[in-house]
Amino acid sequence: SIMTLRFPFLAILLASSALSWSADNLPDLGDVSETAISAQQERRLGESIMQQIRGNRAYLDDLEVVEYLNALGHRLAFQSQDLRFAFEFFGIDDPSVNAFALPGGFIGVHTGLLLTAESESELASVLGHEVAHVSQRHLARLIAAQQKSQVASIAALALAILAARSSPDLAQAAMAGAQYASIQTQLNFTRDHEREADRIGVQLLEQAGFDARAMPVFFERLQRATRVYDSNAPSYARTHPVTYERIADIQNRVEALPYRQVPDSLDFLLLRTKLQVRQMRAQEALAYFESQLKEKRFTSEAAARYGLVASLLEAKKTARAVAELPSLLDVTKHHAIADTLVGQVLAGSADAQGASAFYERAYERHPRHRALVTDYARHLLAQKRPAEALKLTTALLATGVNDGRLYELQAQSYAGLGKRLQQHRAQAEAYLIKGSLPGAIEQLEIGLRAGDGDYYDSSSAESRLKELKHQDAELRRK
Repeated sequence: SIMTLRFPFLAILLASSALSWSADNLPDLGDVSETAISAQQERRLGESIMQQIRGNRAYLDDLEVVEYLNALGHRLAFQSQDLRFAFEFFGIDDPSVNAFALPGGFIGVHTGLLLTAESESELASVLGHEVAHVSQRHLARLIAAQQKSQVASIAALALAILAARSSPDLAQAAMAGAQYASIQTQLNFTRDHEREADRIGVQLLEQAGFDARAMPVFFERLQRATRVYDSNAPSYARTHPVTYERIADIQNRVEALPYRQVPDSLDFLLLRTKLQVRQMRAQEALAYFESQLKEKRFTSEAAARYGLVASLLEAKKTARAVAELPSLLDVTKHHAIADTLVGQVLAGSADAQGASAFYERAYERHPRHRALVTDYARHLLAQKRPAEALKLTTALLATGVNDGRLYELQAQSYAGLGKRLQQHRAQAEAYLIKGSLPGAIEQLEIGLRAGDGDYYDSSSAESRLKELKHQDAELRRK
């Protein structure tokens, strides 16, 4: 159903922060009433808001969903003529149908949107629209248009941006009063902004190889839900008002394009199923996918079998999950997401040797699939094989991936090998990704006191410690 309940994460975020934040908490944007803010200033503002979001329980900490959203989002963003930002797409564990853009290239996607979109092109149409808002710097224009006298602090403005893009009713409750109402009104995208984002979104969809006709189809469905449910309409339809005029304009644009039938990727189908299993009770999900397979009421057998195995795993019916694995592997052809689930099932079974053998083959097929590599490293550590776990994590980190989980697993691997300096060096990087600069400094100091590193490792750690202390001093001076 399109009508969904909204997750209260924004109310928590706003209520706990709105009264206590000050301008010192966010980067100085200068006199934004005089001139448009720079791309660098916009990025710093976005990063500051993201620090709050990443620390919130609603932030979706699922490697496969995050990697998929970024692959899909970047496929669209790369079609843009002006890539001034490194786009980052992230998930919010919220059943409402919504997506929102933040300053500086950050785009949030609610799980409800992933579950409601009936095709990958429909999901891409929303992401393309949000990419257009960022690439055309609509948020920057809105920020620059504010008079400083109307906003008590840049922090309130930042929170209002997040609230206006995501859940206006909760924001209204958390920041009641004339000041918030004024900010909210001025941060709503104008009709011109929406038309421009629609126009560019259609271009991005077409150029990226998606079905551009999915945009008016999806928006029309949201518009019908808005008319039926009124105040309980999908959040996206309320933060981006979907009018007959908008839909007609988009339809006119796509009519001139050649017809293109675009099949959904297996990534999209499997991850939607993964989220379906997560939102249902284990027994309910199990009955649902058993019924689908028994009556052959599925659009994708691969997704249905994935859902069955995932449900069995959630229900702790490991033996039956293992028995279903050959059928899953047969229809998914060792797809990375399916292989990751198979590894989780085998690792949870009594067959540790079988799990190790499977992971070894799966890793050869998907050496850069972070969820698989992370699970494999954990399995190796549980089997007291730290040297092999270290090899996996080090190889993936060497590709430029900046992942706190991998650094933590690397630290555990070094600990298992008795290499204390390297252990604390890796842990320092994990702390840094979490935003704890003092914790990272402390870890490096502990590691250097261990005195078990060679000349190269010690020199490298000392250099890193000096660099982080300099960063810390700079932050304290601001």
